[in-house]
Amino acid sequence: MERLPSDTEVVALSGTSGGAICATLAWDGLVRRDRKLAIQKLREFWDAMAAREPWDRVFNQYLLGMIELRDVMGMPEISPYQLPTWGEERFRNLLLQYFNFEELRQLARRPGAPIIRISAVEVLSGHFEMFDGESLCVECILASAAIPELYRAVSVPDRGIYWDGLFSQNPPIKELIRHRIDELWLIQINSSTCLRIPTEPHEIADRRNALAGNLSMEQELRFIEVINRAIAEGKLNNSDFRPVRVERIALDRDLGYRSKLDRKAELLDELRDYGKVKSQQFLRGRESRIASRL
Repeated sequence: MERLPSDTEVVALSGTSGGAICATLAWDGLVRRDRKLAIQKLREFWDAMAAREPWDRVFNQYLLGMIELRDVMGMPEISPYQLPTWGEERFRNLLLQYFNFEELRQLARRPGAPIIRISAVEVLSGHFEMFDGESLCVECILASAAIPELYRAVSVPDRGIYWDGLFSQNPPIKELIRHRIDELWLIQINSSTCLRIPTEPHEIADRRNALAGNLSMEQELRFIEVINRAIAEGKLNNSDFRPVRVERIALDRDLGYRSKLDRKAELLDELRDYGKVKSQQFLRGRESRIASRL
C-alpha cells in the first residue's frame, strides 16, 4: 500500500512464514521513518528471490514438477536432513543482505518505534513463540519460514528449535491490541471457504494447508470479537482495552500450495501487481465504509 490515508499511522506489523519476511521488510523502512524505503525493500527482496537465471529457473521447475508427480504416482519421502543445505544457506545470506539486525534491534528500542511481531513454533515443547524487534535476528525469520518438509528446524540462540509459524499464531493478532490500535488490517492469503470437496492429492494438500493456516487466525480474531462485545456491553469500562475494527484484505483467487513454492519471475511480478490492485480496492472500500458510519 504505497499511499496510506493521511489519518493512518502504522503502529505495529505482524506476520508468519512468508508474511513474516514481508512484515519485517516493511517494518525496516517504517522503523527508520521512511515509507519509500519500506516499499523499495519489499520490491528488491522479491526481485532477488525470483528465479531469473537459467539454472535457477530449471531448478524451480524441477521442484514444481516433483510436487506435481505426487498427484499421479507414489513418490519416496525424503527428509530435509538428507538434503544438502546450500538452499538454506543461500536464503540466509539473502536475508543478511537486506537486514542489519544489530541496527534494527537498536532502532526498535526507540520510544514510539513501530512494533514487529513474527511467530514460530518450538518443535520440542510445542510452545508458540513470538519474536519482537528488540530480539530480532536472522534465525527468527528463518524459523518462521522453516517449512518442515523442505527445511531443517532452525535453532534460535537462547530460545529453542523452531518450525514454520503456520503451526502457531498465523499471524500474531491478539497481542497487537495491547498497543491500543483502532484498526486491524488483515491480509488473508488462504481462503476461508472451498467451492467443492477436494479429491485430487494436490487439492487435499491445498485445503489442509489452508485450514491449518486459518485455524489460529480465526481463533485470534474471535478473541478480538469477544473483547469488542464485552466493551459494547459495558463489561470492560475500567480496562485498557478499546474497540478494534477488523478489516480483511482477502484474495479472490486460489493460489494453491504449489504457488507458494514457485519462484518464477513472471508469477511474482503478477502477484505484486495483483496486490497493488487489491490494496487500492481495499482503501477505496474503507473510505466508503467510514463515510457510511458518519
